[in-house]
Amino acid sequence: MKTTLILLFLCLAHSLSAKTYDMHTLGADNTGREKCTDLINATIEQASNKGGGTIYFPAGNYLTGAIILKSNITLYLEAGATLSFSTDFDDYLPFRQIRWEGIFMNSFTPLLYAKQAENIAIKGEGTLEGNGKAWWEEVKLQQYSFWHDGSIKKPNKYQQLWLAENKALKVEPYYQKSLQHLFFRPPFIQFQECNKVAIEGVTIQNSPFWTINPVGCNGLRIHGITINNPDDGWNTDGINPSSCSNLRISDCLVSVGDDCITIKSGRDFDGREYGRPCENITVTNCVMLAGHGGVVIGSEMSGSVKNVTISNCVFNGTDAGIRLKASRGRGGVVENIRVDNIVMRNIQKNAFIVNLFYDKTSTPEPVTERTPVFRNIHITNVTGTDIKCAGFIRGIEEMPVSELSFSNINLDVEDGFTAEAATNIRFDKVSVTTAQGPSFELTKCNGVVLNDVGTKTPHEKSAIVAVRESKNILLNNCYLPIPADIFLLIDQSDVIWGNNFLKLVREPIRTSSLNQ
Repeated sequence: MKTTLILLFLCLAHSLSAKTYDMHTLGADNTGREKCTDLINATIEQASNKGGGTIYFPAGNYLTGAIILKSNITLYLEAGATLSFSTDFDDYLPFRQIRWEGIFMNSFTPLLYAKQAENIAIKGEGTLEGNGKAWWEEVKLQQYSFWHDGSIKKPNKYQQLWLAENKALKVEPYYQKSLQHLFFRPPFIQFQECNKVAIEGVTIQNSPFWTINPVGCNGLRIHGITINNPDDGWNTDGINPSSCSNLRISDCLVSVGDDCITIKSGRDFDGREYGRPCENITVTNCVMLAGHGGVVIGSEMSGSVKNVTISNCVFNGTDAGIRLKASRGRGGVVENIRVDNIVMRNIQKNAFIVNLFYDKTSTPEPVTERTPVFRNIHITNVTGTDIKCAGFIRGIEEMPVSELSFSNINLDVEDGFTAEAATNIRFDKVSVTTAQGPSFELTKCNGVVLNDVGTKTPHEKSAIVAVRESKNILLNNCYLPIPADIFLLIDQSDVIWGNNFLKLVREPIRTSSLNQ
C-alpha cells in the first residue's frame, strides 16, 4: 500500500511538473540566419496556457525580434547559446506603452517584454546580444538632423509613428524639446508590474538603450550576470529599476556606456502621478567598470527612493562612484540610504555626488510637491585611490541636503570635498589627501561636524579645511602628526573648535577671505 502511494505521488508530481521546450528541436534555426521570433513567442504562449514551462535554447545562435514573456515562463540559455536580436526596427512593432526615461509613452516594444506577469525568469550561461549599434547610429543621425527650432528636418517613419501615437503626451516644458527630435530606442529588458522576477547567470551586451529596466515590479532577483555595453553606446545604462520594490542585485559585473546601476521612480508629474517609490533594495558584491556612475539614484526620482543598501562593491574606472541627482520640479524624497564597504579606483570625476541642482539653471521656488528632498544618507568604510575629485554636496536654497554622513573614509584625490547648501552633515574619521587645495571646503552650510578629519599630505600655504559663509560648524578631535602651514581657514563663518591636537601646524586657525 505504501509503495503504491509513493508511485502515485511520483506520477502526479511528474504530471504537474513544468515542461521544457527545446527550441532547436522545435525547429528554431540555430545558425543566426532565419528569424525565430514567431516560433519563440508561439511556444511561450503555448507553455503559458498549459501552466508554464522552460523555453530552452541549446548552443547556437538564434535570431529574433521582440520576445513577450508570460507568467510562469523561464527562458534558459545554455552555455554557447546566443539570442541575437534583429536590427530590423520593424521587428519591435507595434508600439506599446513603455516607460522611457521616467515617462510613460507609446514606443517600440522592448527586446524582452512582459506586463503584469508573475514567476518569470531569464537564466543560464548564454548570451543576450542586443546588436545595439544600429540603434545608436540611428539616434546619432537623428540628433544631428533637426532645425534650430528643434523640429525634425526629415523624420523617419518611426518618429512619424511616434508623433501620431503620442498626441496626448504631456511633459514639463524643459523636456518638450527632447520629444521633438529624439529617436526613442527600446530598453533591452523591460518588465512592467510583474511579480517574482529572476535574471541570473546570463551575459547581456550591446543594448539599444537601458539594459535591464523593470518598472513597477515586486520581488526581483538579479544575480551573477554580466553586462557589457561599449563607451560609444549612448544611454546604455546597466540595471535601472524604476518604481520597484523588494529587489536584490548581487554578484554582477557591469561595464556600460552610461550609469552602471541607477535607481529611479519616474520623471516630474508623470512620476508623482504613478506614485510608486523604488524601495527595499540591496546592491551587493558587484564590480562596476566603465560607466558614468557606479551606483546612482535619480535623476528621475519623482516617485521617491527609500530603504536602499549598497555594500561590498568595487568601482574601477567609472566617472563617478556613488551619485545622487535631482532637480527642482522633480519632487520626490530620497531617504534611508546606506553605503558600506566600497573600494574605488581610477574614478574619472567624483567619488561622491549628492546634487539637487542637476539641471544647473533653476531658480528658488516655494516648497511644494515639486521640491526634491535628500535626507538620512550614510556612507561608511570607503577606500579610494587615483580619483579626480573626492566629491561635492549641493542642495537647493529652499531644501538643503540634510542628515548626510561620511565615516571611516580614506581617499587619495586630486581635489577635495566641497559642500554647499547642506545642513546636519557629518564627516567622521575621514582622510582626504589632495594633490592641490583643501581637503574640505564648506560654503553656506549649517550644522556640520568634522570629527577626526585630515590629510596625509598638507600643501604649502593651503588650508586643510576651508569654511565660508557657514554657521554652527564643529571641528573636533583632529590630529595631524606631520607639519602643515594652515589647518582651518575661516571666512564669515561660525566655527566651534574643540579637542584638537595640532601642535605641528604652524597656523591652526586663520581668519581671512578665501579669495585672497
